[in-house]
Amino acid sequence: MAMTITDECTACGLCEPECPNSAITEGDIYVIDPDKCDECEKLDEGSRCVAVCPVDCIIKAE
Repeated sequence: MAMTITDECTACGLCEPECPNSAITEGDIYVIDPDKCDECEKLDEGSRCVAVCPVDCIIKAE
């Protein structure tokens, strides 16, 4: 499974440098490459992008 960024993204840029897999790229809003995202499964604290997102627009992809 991977994370995804919803349309509520304000393009603040806080998530991109936090991704250990370089799965997040900038566009009109930020986008997560599902082939690179592993939800930070190796980190005890969970998804780093979710932790830094000020508008809570990063969710698990369906």
